[in-house]
Amino acid sequence: MAIEFRLPDLGEDTEGGDIVNVLVAEGDTIESEQHVLEIETDKAVVELPCPHAGRIAKLHVKEGDHVKVGELVLTIDTDGQAVTDTEADRDESERETETPAENDAESVDASDGKVLSRDGGKESSRDTHTLIEESTGGQTAARDEKRSDDTEKNIIPAGPATRRLARVLGVDLASVQGSARGGRVTQEDVQAFVRQAMSSQAVLGEDTTTDRTPPLPDFEKWGPIEHQPLSGVRRKTASTMSRAWRAVPQVTQFDSADITLLEEGRRRFMKQHPDAPAKITVTVLVVKAVTMVLKTFPTVNASYDPREQELILKRYYHIGVAVDTDHGLLVPVIRDTDAKSVARLASELESLADQARNRKLTLEQMQGGTFTISNLGGIGGTGFSPIVYHPEVAILGMARSRTEAVFRDGSFQPRLMLPLSLTYDHRVIDGADGARFLRKVAQLLSDPLEMLIEA
Repeated sequence: MAIEFRLPDLGEDTEGGDIVNVLVAEGDTIESEQHVLEIETDKAVVELPCPHAGRIAKLHVKEGDHVKVGELVLTIDTDGQAVTDTEADRDESERETETPAENDAESVDASDGKVLSRDGGKESSRDTHTLIEESTGGQTAARDEKRSDDTEKNIIPAGPATRRLARVLGVDLASVQGSARGGRVTQEDVQAFVRQAMSSQAVLGEDTTTDRTPPLPDFEKWGPIEHQPLSGVRRKTASTMSRAWRAVPQVTQFDSADITLLEEGRRRFMKQHPDAPAKITVTVLVVKAVTMVLKTFPTVNASYDPREQELILKRYYHIGVAVDTDHGLLVPVIRDTDAKSVARLASELESLADQARNRKLTLEQMQGGTFTISNLGGIGGTGFSPIVYHPEVAILGMARSRTEAVFRDGSFQPRLMLPLSLTYDHRVIDGADGARFLRKVAQLLSDPLEMLIEA
């Protein structure tokens, strides 16, 4: 009997990915949870397990294909009862007909495409078609016109009632994250998508999903050009940075730390312990110092919820460290940095950086960060303004340390100075608190004994 295996939800903000490698062939017999595909998402290359055991009757994808969440991947022959889209659609249709979706907050009136407010009154200024068009850069209607119902049915798992609601509201089902089994889209999912689009308009006052810059000129008029598609990682970086820049009013604070003693101690330790399992770097020591200062400034280890007008203070410390790789910038996360020694932090950071460069990071290893550190010191420069990694509220930048003449104890002395920058969400962190936070980090790095005592 046939079971259709569709691409499951791959994690936070992931809509699909590119097939890098097909690990099975038609006719193969697989076990439950056996890996069947390697797929490159916007964040990493992951191996996809199939929860069903049986013989592969048909492969619906090949290397190089772009597959969206919910799209058919494999058809598997098993000894169980066949499960088909037609039967699932019929079951869902019956359920939807018997119990129309309701919501205590805003709901959708499918009769005319209006969104009902909490008191039941219809929004007077805009209908949902306009809001969806604005929140997707005007692309939804164009996609709907090009995609036939038959094509949509083959790609997006959803019942007839859900499809009708989506058509009335002008929602592209490919843009909706399904919450039911197998990534199936329900009426509630469509309604939630509409509310999200409206909320984004109300909170940010502008489009947050699409770049609305003017069209580019015809560059070929002036000479030869080449079109180079962006990789999945680069596309995700572009999207994330654009959204962060629009959503977060950002300010950057600059300071410097005298790391002369810190560097002397670090080099002495590495010389005395040549067989240490991992190299103690300045970045690792900064991770430790930042973690200690975050405990003193809890609002920096937080996220801002503009809808509820509140801060979400996190009582855990997961530090993301940006890693430069051949295929783009990746930010693996070191968890519970407050509970780990410097040696263990060094070992974990080295392992994560290696996995990032070899494209072996999992999605989980890049999620859940509360604060990010970006170090460009190995490349050069005197300073930079990193962009806050939303929904965090701050990011620390490190430039290349250099020897400077510093006036101390009545004379100029050569000191090794580390340029630091802190970019932060000005809705959450005032300039004075940003300066205090960065100064405290610099003080701990300048006085290793103080850092040791406070640790």
